[in-house]
Amino acid sequence: MVSPKDRKGICTPRLVAGAGLAPARLRGHVGTSRTQGTAMKPKILTTLRGYSGPDLAADMLAGMTVAMVALPLSLAIAIASGAPPATGLVTAIVGGFLVSALGGSRVQIGGPTGAFIVVVYGIMAAHGLDGLVLATAMAGLILLGAGLLRAGSLVSYVPEPVINGFTIGIAAIIAISQLADLMGLTLTHASADLFEKIPALWQARHTFSFAALATGLLTMLAITLLRRAFPRFPGLIIAVGGASAAVALAGLPVDTIAARFGELPATLPVPHLPEITYARLVELLPSALVIAFLAGVESLLSATVADRMTGHHHRPNAEVLAQGAANVGSALFGGLPVTGAIARTATNIRAGGRTPVAGLAHAAMILGVMWLAAPLAGYLAMPALAALLILTAWNMSEPHKWRGYLSGPRRDTALLLVTMVLTVAVDLTVAIATGTAIGLALRLRAGKTEPEDFTPRDK
Repeated sequence: MVSPKDRKGICTPRLVAGAGLAPARLRGHVGTSRTQGTAMKPKILTTLRGYSGPDLAADMLAGMTVAMVALPLSLAIAIASGAPPATGLVTAIVGGFLVSALGGSRVQIGGPTGAFIVVVYGIMAAHGLDGLVLATAMAGLILLGAGLLRAGSLVSYVPEPVINGFTIGIAAIIAISQLADLMGLTLTHASADLFEKIPALWQARHTFSFAALATGLLTMLAITLLRRAFPRFPGLIIAVGGASAAVALAGLPVDTIAARFGELPATLPVPHLPEITYARLVELLPSALVIAFLAGVESLLSATVADRMTGHHHRPNAEVLAQGAANVGSALFGGLPVTGAIARTATNIRAGGRTPVAGLAHAAMILGVMWLAAPLAGYLAMPALAALLILTAWNMSEPHKWRGYLSGPRRDTALLLVTMVLTVAVDLTVAIATGTAIGLALRLRAGKTEPEDFTPRDK
């Protein structure tokens, strides 16, 4: 049976001062469902019972708010990943729609996230866009299989220090990767290797642009002030759009999306998949497994955060199935990997989103902007988007928790540092595999077999 509370309405968000999110325990929600019969049932089928006009009005307003946040962020994530800007919008539209239509959370928002930037950049560098598309489709099929096997609770066995370690490592890589655009530097060559990128930044110091740096810093300041003064207002699009408009009106020598990539397309591409061969599938399997792992972890953590903010319960297996379908769908349209976005999900809740209709509205509104205003998006300034991603990386790293990490158990601190260093210096795949293996070995040695307790991240 589904409780009346879960059928209609939504609880008042319970927010923690400062962070904006209540702490959550993954074990308390992931892997539990009201009945076996509803474990894989999309939440939208439950929430539409008794759906009313006020519910629709609240969902439409929340969807519009989230779309204004997701629009510049999706473009920035795609560019930072080494993919065409339009792929970010495609991912938000197709992936966001499928996550909301099929997912197990009433307020989850899906799309591209910062956690995938490093992964996507590496796959693009090694295998090209076609390789990324095929790996994303394979990851979607893996997630579909995991959902059918009711594996939604297995993520809770991944040690939390591993999650914290690779997230901080990813945040550092993202921030450093955006310094060139922030300062208007012209690099002679782009590299995914951090130890090659830093010397390249120094060698390009003579191309420094004060106008670019000023644009980026003012964007950061505007985003920060708007978040504090009007937390429910879509400050991201105002800050990035305002800075870009100032650049255009003043005729400043600052790079824009259109100047670097050309005009954005106004329609979705025709669905297709690249050539599939057995050798190609074997070659891309490790990348697909990493995408599936990250998508599963981040989506379930995001759904758990939403549970704690609303007082409802998500269906983990339905959520994993939705993430699988969303990644296959995104790949068919040439998009990026999809997962639940914690920051956008929290924005949806704060804006009054009540059901998955808000997520559907968010995807539809981004599609509408793509149809009607694609040329305007080309005017967005690259330093403004870089500033947005640097702030996103800062939030991902959660600096207010660093002291707690260092003062915690030594084995947890060591595991976090090992995972972080491997993420930055070697490879994300190696970092995840090594960190998880060490963490599980330590738990078994200590005689602990219960799932890990997580404090989900706001990213």
